[in-house]
Amino acid sequence: MRRDYTLLIFDWDGTLADSVGRIVEAMQVAAKRAGQAPIQEQAIKGIIGLSLAEAIHTLYPHLTHEQVERFRQHYADVYTALDQQPSPLFDGVAESLAAFRAEGYRMAVATGKARRGLDRVLKANGLERFFDITRAADETRGKPHPLMLEQILDHCGVEPGRALMVGDSAFDLQMASNAGMHCVAVGYGAMSLQALAEFGPQVCIDHFGQLRQWLSGSTGSFSR
Repeated sequence: MRRDYTLLIFDWDGTLADSVGRIVEAMQVAAKRAGQAPIQEQAIKGIIGLSLAEAIHTLYPHLTHEQVERFRQHYADVYTALDQQPSPLFDGVAESLAAFRAEGYRMAVATGKARRGLDRVLKANGLERFFDITRAADETRGKPHPLMLEQILDHCGVEPGRALMVGDSAFDLQMASNAGMHCVAVGYGAMSLQALAEFGPQVCIDHFGQLRQWLSGSTGSFSR
């Protein structure tokens, strides 16, 4: 029996797009340009999902506001150069989004990306038509605050219990909990399923295509 959700909300980086490696590289290069010591890969993965300014402040808490702003511009310049060819979608994403739309689901994106970057990658991947609404970190409160999810729910006229947040970071799952929503953890992005399981997802998946199977009512070999 199909599970009773009408609205699917997706994170972008590490959930729909295989962009985590570029984020790590851009953060390390930007650090050098900003005169800071590069942070290890695992630590950078741990802040993916936050707004850029908050991510920088978390990694480099000693920086002043002005230094964070300069760091942020370095990051934007480096990431844009690296992302001339946008990061590819994960296997199964394009087909699954088309299937979800055909099956009548409403869909949205809630991301730590800035609006400019989100619009660019949506257009490059031809995905604008799939989403009822998208929310970016620079136009609302950042994760894990629930405001961007609340705005999506309000726009779509959907109650929290009928919506599902799908993400690869603790911030995604915490945001869902703060909004009174269920969530799905994906283990191929920034954080491992073992780390995400403690946040109480309805299901853990290691391939995007498994989401459609689970929503259709399959028990499969999914973990919780």
